[in-house]
Amino acid sequence: MSSYSLLLDIQLLYNQFTKTEKKIADYVAENANRVLFMSITDLADACNVADASVHRFCRTIGMKGYQEFKMKLSLSITPDETQEGEAPKEESDSLPNMLDCILEGYISALRETRMLLDIDAVDKTVSMMEAAGNIYFFGIGDSLLAAQGARNKFLKITNKVNCIVDPHMQAMSASMADSNDLIFIISYSGSTKDNIYVAKIARQAGAKIVGITRFLKSPLTNYTDITLTCGANEGPLEGGSMSAKMSQLYIIDILFQEYYRRNQTVSRENNEKTSKAVVEKLY
Repeated sequence: MSSYSLLLDIQLLYNQFTKTEKKIADYVAENANRVLFMSITDLADACNVADASVHRFCRTIGMKGYQEFKMKLSLSITPDETQEGEAPKEESDSLPNMLDCILEGYISALRETRMLLDIDAVDKTVSMMEAAGNIYFFGIGDSLLAAQGARNKFLKITNKVNCIVDPHMQAMSASMADSNDLIFIISYSGSTKDNIYVAKIARQAGAKIVGITRFLKSPLTNYTDITLTCGANEGPLEGGSMSAKMSQLYIIDILFQEYYRRNQTVSRENNEKTSKAVVEKLY
């Protein structure tokens, strides 16, 4: 396989593909930019094939998985073909323009997240949080930072929140969960193997699961009771983009404010206790 153009490689291998693989190859060739921002389930639905067929297609063209496929595809597309959500063109942007571009990207991501959020889903999520005996926030990589931020925020007003960092420990905790536990799994792609594994175990254990992700359809959403969708587009070469994290944290802040509002007396009391606990740490 060549290293300079995945699209060219696909053309060279086209006559070796199965009928299903040709359907995927045709769609990718005609919609390369769109595919960069699609989950594996989105692409499978667009081609009217199974997720497993897309995964096999990736392996056929020499990729280890779907994420590597999208990264190589991104490298195959010339800079002037890229869409919004990818890195800015350094050769043409001045510093003032870059500042404005980044600001507009953040604002756009937050505004889109607000538009995508289902009010009923937010309401049900907070009700589930109120009823839960334990609340866990899980994530991998950069999404783990959002999970830790959620734990730190809610710890000010309730002691039933946890964030476990190690993926193995996440799986162990999920296996011990029950119907009184609520697990948040934060994943931009909804396709990270560790997250899916934990979600599968948690579902088997009977725990309730809320996903915070970019895509309504992904391997993760097959296991979630509720999906809260963030609005930031993130290119394959932008893993852990700030706009994606800001969108995740915006959703977490919404949940925090609504939980606080519904449990104002207890939340205020606990907030005072936790604030006093660290006041000695400040000059």
